[in-house]
Amino acid sequence: MTYRLGLTGSIATGKSTVSRYFKHLGFPVVDADLVARQVVEPGEEGLEAIVKEFGEEYVFPNGLLNRKKLAATIFSNPEARKRLNRVVQPCIQSKIKEKVKNYEAEGKDLIVLDIPLLYEMKYEQEVDAVMVVYVPESIQLKRLMSRDHLEESEAIERMISQMNIEQKVRRADVIIDNTDTIHSTEQQVEAWLAINGFAPS
Repeated sequence: MTYRLGLTGSIATGKSTVSRYFKHLGFPVVDADLVARQVVEPGEEGLEAIVKEFGEEYVFPNGLLNRKKLAATIFSNPEARKRLNRVVQPCIQSKIKEKVKNYEAEGKDLIVLDIPLLYEMKYEQEVDAVMVVYVPESIQLKRLMSRDHLEESEAIERMISQMNIEQKVRRADVIIDNTDTIHSTEQQVEAWLAINGFAPS
């Protein structure tokens, strides 16, 4: 029986660091961000859905999605963000389920579902446990400003576009504290794997 681990966090809390470590250890990771990019490539149904919902001006003349224009729209407009999720999420969910089934068919013991909006999109119903990568909001804000070269107001806008990290922690089955070193974070992942009997390949 394959164990499905949902991995999430909030923007700049370090989820990608943990995801990369699972990959490094040889565990299959289904990356929702990567899937989200795949479904909006030219010719894909996700891009067609965006054009239908928002208009041709969100696509460059070469057929590629204008991600910057779309991001500016959805980060400043909660209603637009809901509209985007409504038209694109079904495409993403279908692709994620397809990838999970393929790994299960291969007999993998553990599959990690790396999903930023795991709770927001109700993916907790699709996994056996949820691991949340955590840092306090004050550290999250500083890391986000530094990483993306944002003004404080811009960083806060992005943070409040997602569920609060403290809310996610309260709902989590497993919490990885990423406030210290990367080594400390990796040790916590290794401890969880050992307790649950999953050996790196």
